[in-house]
Amino acid sequence: MRHINAGLELAPLLEKIAYDAGKQILRVYAQANINADSKADKSPVTAADLLAHESIVRGLNATFPGVPVVSEEDEASLAWRFPTGCYWLVDPLDGTKEFLNRNGDFTVNIALIENGQTTFGMVYAPAHDTFYWGGAGLGAAMREKGAVSLLLGLGSEDEGSDRLGTSADASESNDGDHAGSNANTKTSRLRVVASKSHLNEETQTFIQQLGNVELVQAGSSLKFCTIARGQADLYPRLGPTCEWDTAAAHAVLEGAGGVVLDIHGQPLHYGKANVLNPWFVAAARAENARSALRLNAANLPLPQPAAQKPDHD
Repeated sequence: MRHINAGLELAPLLEKIAYDAGKQILRVYAQANINADSKADKSPVTAADLLAHESIVRGLNATFPGVPVVSEEDEASLAWRFPTGCYWLVDPLDGTKEFLNRNGDFTVNIALIENGQTTFGMVYAPAHDTFYWGGAGLGAAMREKGAVSLLLGLGSEDEGSDRLGTSADASESNDGDHAGSNANTKTSRLRVVASKSHLNEETQTFIQQLGNVELVQAGSSLKFCTIARGQADLYPRLGPTCEWDTAAAHAVLEGAGGVVLDIHGQPLHYGKANVLNPWFVAAARAENARSALRLNAANLPLPQPAAQKPDHD
């Protein structure tokens, strides 16, 4: 098995592969009627999913021969996932429901997985003409309508202070006040990004514990990217997702200084026996994620979604 070192030199190579897949998606997107079938897990699949899959696999195999490609649209490839080693993890069209709803919030996701970690990711939103790429320790950037800029999230010391402030500590005091009532007195309101298609009861309860927040809506992997570009602070996902849904944007967010932690405060891992992710919180800063988890301590640990179907938004 060939090994690839994650580095920013991957960006132009993956950008070309993602762009070619995006062209296939937009060709279907332009059709007056888009037909969708249902997969075994009841999630929708369209011609765009399959065309993008074929384009990405072809591009990755030509550019990085010998590196396995694991794709949502190739069930047989799931057997190639490894807890160690190196492989590509692909979601050819993340946000099929957003695609069918024609709201533009769908993406092409390509991630490099090394020894159970996502080390580099490329996320392309073809309807928005925007690319995001990066990885932990490598930084992150975006190209929007041709203009390239660095992604710093809210990780800078001046703006990136814990927007939950000392509210988590306040929740441990004996004054009887709800911690969320003064959660955002230190700075502006916490901006929480949530799914356009799925906002389940567990996630709503989690968000309510954070106090008077500003809700930001986004679809697909753009929820992570919204944090990476500094437009939101926190993304709690207390519902089922698969590894290919998160890996690429997870890497981008880490490159921008953010984190993705499970409800026990541990980083997400890839190549598990179970393709489902645990419930998680993505945040611009670790302090925000851990404060949010402390504010929800009374509701945690929550049941894990192993038996649930993933929400493909």
